[in-house]
Amino acid sequence: MGRFARTLVTAALAVTVVAGTAGWAAGEGLRAVTGPPPGTAAWRADTASGRPLPDPAGATPQEVARFFAGLDDADRRELVRRHPLVVGNLDGAALSLRYEANRISVAATGEARYASLAADGRRILVFDPRGRGQVAEVFGDLERAAHVAVIVPGSDSDALTYDAKRSPYTGAAGMARSLRAEAGGDTAVVAWTGYTTPVGVGPDAAGGRLAAAGAKRLARFTDGLDAVGAPDPVLLCHSYGSVVCGLAARHTDASDIVALGSPGMRADDVAGLGTRARLWAARGPSDWIADVPNVSFAGFGHGADPASAAFGARLVPASDVKGHTGYFAPGTRSLAAFAAIAKGEAR
Repeated sequence: MGRFARTLVTAALAVTVVAGTAGWAAGEGLRAVTGPPPGTAAWRADTASGRPLPDPAGATPQEVARFFAGLDDADRRELVRRHPLVVGNLDGAALSLRYEANRISVAATGEARYASLAADGRRILVFDPRGRGQVAEVFGDLERAAHVAVIVPGSDSDALTYDAKRSPYTGAAGMARSLRAEAGGDTAVVAWTGYTTPVGVGPDAAGGRLAAAGAKRLARFTDGLDAVGAPDPVLLCHSYGSVVCGLAARHTDASDIVALGSPGMRADDVAGLGTRARLWAARGPSDWIADVPNVSFAGFGHGADPASAAFGARLVPASDVKGHTGYFAPGTRSLAAFAAIAKGEAR
């Protein structure tokens, strides 16, 4: 879609938001995939050496971690074999167990569209085939990393599109690969497509319902990283993903949060996010997101521009970024800045 067309679309959004009547506001939205993973009923009915298994819906990641630490290796492997979809998505379970469980789950779908996720060497940390599919993948060694970054993508991201081969630096996996290459060996990067994202430009993209559901999942995911001893993460949040991060900010232990190409974070300023994390914002000169009105009315619109001086975020250099998805392109000033933030070197 060209810049002029984007301008027309965002003008329509402004009319919809202000009028609060027709157009996008009347459309039906997507149903967010939430709650515990498939197979939870069978998991709840099972035991390990006579011990009840932690409830995926109620146990904290720290409780899950303690439970697995109290099992012997044979019991852990047996739970992976019997309940791969649960173990693979269970925040607080050991990383190696989740990788193996998700390899089994991907293969068990028998679907060619997921086959590449089961390839040797891939570290799939989340795999949920419900809906359009959710997936998170680790690039680097998360168990030994000194620094951790999590990519939170925006609209049109799911288990199939998150690894966009034709546009290698635009999907969540491509962004993660690029950041990992720039940051170096002691940094692990997670491409986290762990929530139901909006499709296209419509009521879901203009509203916060999917972002609110995603924020709960993101907060629990970061709690799971903490439970297995990973360093406090840096969240790099693209487009609608920055709305998710804005709502999750007060519930995570992130050291830094970066909003790039953001339509707003559902806060008036940094203080409104309620977090001790450092806030950063990036906006490229040709990013069409600048045409989206920073308004909030009747649940639509995402509020203040994080890249504005009034918001109070630290600005990331982005003068050479092209379009809405070029922030992780090799050689850009933004990518170099993201790597410095991820490694704790930016001030």
